[in-house]
Amino acid sequence: MKYRDLIFDLYGTLVDIHTEENDLVWEKTALYFGFYGAAYSGEELRKAFSEAMAAREAKAGQSYECFPDIPFEQVMAELFRQKGITEHADRLGINAAQLFRITSIEYIRLYPNVLEALGALRKRGYRLWLLSNAQQIFTAYELRHLGLGRQLDGIYLSSDYGCRKPDVRFFRALLKEQGLEPKSCLMIGNDLHTDIAGARAAGLDTLYMHTNLTPPDQREADPALHPKYAPEGCHHFEYEGYDWAELAELIMG
Repeated sequence: MKYRDLIFDLYGTLVDIHTEENDLVWEKTALYFGFYGAAYSGEELRKAFSEAMAAREAKAGQSYECFPDIPFEQVMAELFRQKGITEHADRLGINAAQLFRITSIEYIRLYPNVLEALGALRKRGYRLWLLSNAQQIFTAYELRHLGLGRQLDGIYLSSDYGCRKPDVRFFRALLKEQGLEPKSCLMIGNDLHTDIAGARAAGLDTLYMHTNLTPPDQREADPALHPKYAPEGCHHFEYEGYDWAELAELIMG
């Protein structure tokens, strides 16, 4: 394939993850709040968080496109302050956010052959970028745990930019900061509405992966757009599954 720069989504593309933000997760997080004098029940914390997040998103959405992304830990810190806990509120918010995430994860793992595939692509001369709708306070540590960070030339997380895919500004931030030419880029992701629609609006070619984490209302990959069979001059490809050993070979052509 004709590209120099490969831009990857994370969850559902490189990483298989399952989280459950259930009552127990909120209760455990509320217990942490209580240890530091901020008394909430699990349900009270869930409601307060939802209201605080919605208020911030509404305010952000008034000034730019309708896909804002608010740092999770900032909202947690605000909830400490609402209970009068102002000393070290920012640090407590970070800890509460990480506790919430860790408690909610049932499993997190790379799809098979991801590290080998990324290594092969780098050896072939491709530059590899991550562009993920993700919270820095969670994902930076998960990338370290999974061993992904050292395989990537740059990492772009939506919470650091205040907007998320499909907001075209998020794609343009990567293009501008790294001096990338859109025609040299291929965006690879598992969501037609965020990864693919946003990338195409930014002028990028795209590869849609239909995986186990693709939203259930989205269709399977079209065999006619498989990288091996797509017509000459195609700017959008589709692939069923997450066989990264095969997919890397197809990209390298």
